[in-house]
Amino acid sequence: MAGFMATALAMLLSAASPATGGEDLGWLAGDWASETDGRWTEESWAPPRGGMMIGHSRSGRGDTLREFEFIRIVRGDDGVLAYIAQPQGGAPVAFALTKSDKARATFENAAHDYPQRIEYVRDGDTLTATISAIDGSKARRWTYRRR
Repeated sequence: MAGFMATALAMLLSAASPATGGEDLGWLAGDWASETDGRWTEESWAPPRGGMMIGHSRSGRGDTLREFEFIRIVRGDDGVLAYIAQPQGGAPVAFALTKSDKARATFENAAHDYPQRIEYVRDGDTLTATISAIDGSKARRWTYRRR
């Protein structure tokens, strides 16, 4: 039974859909951190399991926490993977996966105020996360190193 579940999960997270290119997002898993001028940001993702990736992020300065977010990636009712964000533990906001390949994923929600686009790009032990408006303006970027 465990083998069947693992195979089913792999198929779920890598099933081709017209919007995505059908790539597995397991490359996002890990503990990622960035620190510059006393400001720090951490983001962690558990590997895909049970049809979902679960993550969290937090940021601050020194010993003071400024922001946190609960995040997950799961297939929506429409069959498309979605990034579900809960900033400060608030109401969930969904961003549909619009593009992906072996080390890049772009999620979008044009109806959301900001951000409207969330993009992750991995290069070895470096993960870059960018949020922006749907047209790419107002971009904010974090560059993490694997811990």
